[in-house]
Amino acid sequence: MTDETVRFKDAAQKIAELRQALDGNSECGTNHFNLAVALLGLQQYAEAEQELYRAIDCSPTLAEAYAQLGGLRLREGDLDACLDWNRRAVKARPGFSEGYGNIGFVELQRGNVEEAISALEKAVHFNFRFVQGLTTLANAYLMVGRVEESIDTNLKVIKLQPTFAVAHNNLAIAYLEQGNFSKAEEHMRLAEENGYAVADKIRQDILAGLGGA
Repeated sequence: MTDETVRFKDAAQKIAELRQALDGNSECGTNHFNLAVALLGLQQYAEAEQELYRAIDCSPTLAEAYAQLGGLRLREGDLDACLDWNRRAVKARPGFSEGYGNIGFVELQRGNVEEAISALEKAVHFNFRFVQGLTTLANAYLMVGRVEESIDTNLKVIKLQPTFAVAHNNLAIAYLEQGNFSKAEEHMRLAEENGYAVADKIRQDILAGLGGA
């Protein structure tokens, strides 16, 4: 039996258990949400979406359900609808870091960097261990020339996850911006050791800087 088959059978069993629970209590928003997540795992998107709507009907403050609906819209390429659902998520729960992180990601995709930074700063304020939010915030800082803040934020990421290659790559770029070529090379190597393909241009600029030092 393959891992994929085991995963499918486990998900199918979980779905059956949740449906049975909902037969006894159809007003449980958490069970509707958990069923939706299980259905998403099997890529049954239309049915999952209906369960998310039911979850919200039963539990209007279930921020995770709004965020999942935003994820479905993002999957379709609808950034505006994704943004709208995540705004509803943080309205439902003002301290919902994932929702703010999603808003920041979408705003960055739309080119609204300052709006992205504002949302991402909220995300990491509410969850200082939010690695993806910190990483996206570091990128946004770099985009607007706030290089020192980008470095500080990426250092927080690798303190949480020392082998997180994306953060090491971002540090290589930020240190390159500062002209700190030895630090840039250090993090370039760490990015590569952890599986990240550093862009040729970045590599060349770092090595040229070292050669000229």
